[in-house]
Amino acid sequence: SIADLDGIKLIYGAGSQFHKSAWYSVLKGHRTFDPFAERDPHIHSAQKKLVIRPYAMETLKDLEPYVDSTVYHFITRMKEKMTLGEVDLGKWFQLFAFDVIGEITFSKRFGFMDAEEDDGSLKSVESTLASASWLGHVPWVFWTHDYLRPWIGNWLGVTNRTGSLMQRALKEVEERKKRGTDRNDFLEKFFRLQREKPDQVTDTAVISMAAANITAGSDTTAISLRSIIYHLLRNPQYLETLRQEIDTARRENRLSDPVTMEEAERMPFLQACIMEGLRIHPSIGGLLPRDVPRGGCVIAGRFIPEGHVVGTSAWVINRNTSIYGHDAAEFNPERWIKGNKAEMQRYFLTFGGANRMCFGKNIAFMEMTKMVPTFLRHFDVQLTYPERPLKEKNFFFVIQEGLIVNLRERGDEQSNGGADKEVY
Repeated sequence: SIADLDGIKLIYGAGSQFHKSAWYSVLKGHRTFDPFAERDPHIHSAQKKLVIRPYAMETLKDLEPYVDSTVYHFITRMKEKMTLGEVDLGKWFQLFAFDVIGEITFSKRFGFMDAEEDDGSLKSVESTLASASWLGHVPWVFWTHDYLRPWIGNWLGVTNRTGSLMQRALKEVEERKKRGTDRNDFLEKFFRLQREKPDQVTDTAVISMAAANITAGSDTTAISLRSIIYHLLRNPQYLETLRQEIDTARRENRLSDPVTMEEAERMPFLQACIMEGLRIHPSIGGLLPRDVPRGGCVIAGRFIPEGHVVGTSAWVINRNTSIYGHDAAEFNPERWIKGNKAEMQRYFLTFGGANRMCFGKNIAFMEMTKMVPTFLRHFDVQLTYPERPLKEKNFFFVIQEGLIVNLRERGDEQSNGGADKEVY
């Protein structure tokens, strides 16, 4: 495990010769199209060129109305739930994250917020990650199990990722082929790529990309939203500063409902709170393992032979005091306004290193920058059990539990000094 800053740049910087280790072969399995888990740099580069356009921020702005409708539905559900007492906000962020991924990928929500529970998709993702997080270190166990699976069944659970989620994606792809659509969602963008380059973008590739949206996009967004809101509630001085920024924009008619991307990007303290929430609790807690290239390398004055596996966790580098200051272990959004932002972003590993940055980064930012100010515009929030820290479990993703809150609706008058519309 590496914490040396020069070593981090060497391993994860642009043009790095440190390629993903065999750990990722377990997540990839037999899929031929998987830009996240693909180990071969040439294949990854070709796949990245194919799919990078749909994930570009300018392209994603076409999907903003679909996110708006899901954010609005979330706010509506919270207004219904708050009258019944405490709300498991962490759970609802997860349901929202699944539903919004369904909306922007397939033009229909999965209905989890209406049902107030998911259909087992979360359990499927967690089961996959719980197995893959240790099997990746002994991939031969996975491949032996894979060979024997016709006789022994799915004992390890890691193939769940290619099971229920792939089946959901397959179903949506087949339905879309039959009925078509006039909406420019992710699935339509994938089909457009397929029409342009049918020899490179097969049906299997389309299904794989759609399933990847569900797997990666839902958990990372929910984890990040929990982190941002929880740490704001734990640090009321920063919550108050953010509220003032939201209320000022609201009074000056610079804030839509839901908040638009363009409006949110003009709110510097909001952006600082989002970055700090992502820094203090990166969604991925596991090591990002890389193979030492031919000839070996020298890191922190020590020679490491080729064939060894090295890496770091965003949880380590995101708390480095030489980058983020003496209070790196604390939640302080002001560091992103007063500090060296370029230097902090250079080592910011929440979405991976520069050479293998997560494609879904822009999706997560779009959802967070709209949800956080819209949610805080509508509600005052208090931790129901402030003495209880969140529980965390690290299955590669570091998933929190226990974000229980009480909500109070904020009226239009409140940002102008008026009273609340409802009480606890």
